[in-house]
Amino acid sequence: MQTMIFSAVESRRLYRQVADQMRGLIERGELPAGSRLPAERDLAQKLGVSRPTIREALIVLEVEGFIDIRMGSGIYVTARKVPPADLPPEDFEGPFELLRARAVVECAVAEEAARLAKPEHILVLDDNLAQMAAALDDRRLALALDRDFHVIVSGIIANATLNRFVGSIHDMRMTPYFEKLASYFENSDTWRAAMEEHRAIRDAIAAGDPVAARAAMRAHLDQSQLRLSESFEEETTDGSIPAAWRRAGGV
Repeated sequence: MQTMIFSAVESRRLYRQVADQMRGLIERGELPAGSRLPAERDLAQKLGVSRPTIREALIVLEVEGFIDIRMGSGIYVTARKVPPADLPPEDFEGPFELLRARAVVECAVAEEAARLAKPEHILVLDDNLAQMAAALDDRRLALALDRDFHVIVSGIIANATLNRFVGSIHDMRMTPYFEKLASYFENSDTWRAAMEEHRAIRDAIAAGDPVAARAAMRAHLDQSQLRLSESFEEETTDGSIPAAWRRAGGV
């Protein structure tokens, strides 16, 4: 089989550059339709990037119609389909990039909210939690209530610019990429876990404990990332990389 040559990737929009390399291999026929890609961990090792970066690149390629992700089986190259017309621009943030940005901003927001919260703010948070408890089987409603919770926390600070920013960064999730990734892992159990993490944030804010509020928000966002990071395939292989990939040039 012809040797596949990779070029080094740069740090900016890393997942896009990884997707570009893999797309090129598919378009040149070096990864033919029906072939199975190496496991995520092997791709990450070969390309010298993190598994979340590989995960984001794979989601790009699936949305574009180049691969088919089969949970519990693996990732397969498909016959090219016509790509959707509403793909985000090339420089759009990936799901994990958004979560990292949220961790920086929203942990500080929760910390400040714990200093400023009044009883009426806690009542609004309690109402949101009650609504979410009744919406765990309705993904669209749960997603909207999730956004509302974080905007409510931000609203405690009474800064319109900050509130708009928190709302906007949540709205950036509404892309084909995030939707596709979330479709594999979001269910009533994951929404229940998110709700309980929200409750821990609420309790820390209600207690007026800035340190605990920051920690609870960080734990929530860390868990959110972990929920989107489960393996697409069964982790039962011996970890070896197929011969064609072993012969490929390093990055």
